Amino acid sequence: MKIIKVIALVLIVVVIGVIFTAPIGPFPGFFIGGTPTQVPATWPDTSGLHEIRLEVDQGLLPRVVIIWVIQVDGALHVAGSNESGWVRMLGDGGPVRVRIRNETYALQAERLTSDWQRVLQAYVDKYRPDYPDIVGGFPPVEEAADIFAVFRLTAPGGG
Repeated sequence: MKIIKVIALVLIVVVIGVIFTAPIGPFPGFFIGGTPTQVPATWPDTSGLHEIRLEVDQGLLPRVVIIWVIQVDGALHVAGSNESGWVRMLGDGGPVRVRIRNETYALQAERLTSDWQRVLQAYVDKYRPDYPDIVGGFPPVEEAADIFAVFRLTAPGGG
């Protein structure tokens, strides 16, 4: 009986550890994982890629979220609510890490102040067919300035 209690306690600790360290659904985590990989000169087509992990490390603890990604003019972009923790941590931009499949890239995020509407519209167009209920709840792009932040992800140094 004692061994069962010990095993149960260990399992509970492991489950709680996973919940609080890895991003699961809408809940952020702390560890991005993956293999550090050099940023490619040209990103491969990401139209079939729906989710990536994004790590923002500008606070006491890093925040890793599972997020949608869009590729516009060859650059990767992410968007999020101005109220979300990762957007507030990132502010106008800064260093981030992105995990695509099992490869992790060190990138620089830059908040778009112009042409963000075109990128956000591409984001909506990409995800509307597979997630109509979620995208249907978005405000029209022309009304999203105070609601969403759009970031371009580039190699450090602007590459």
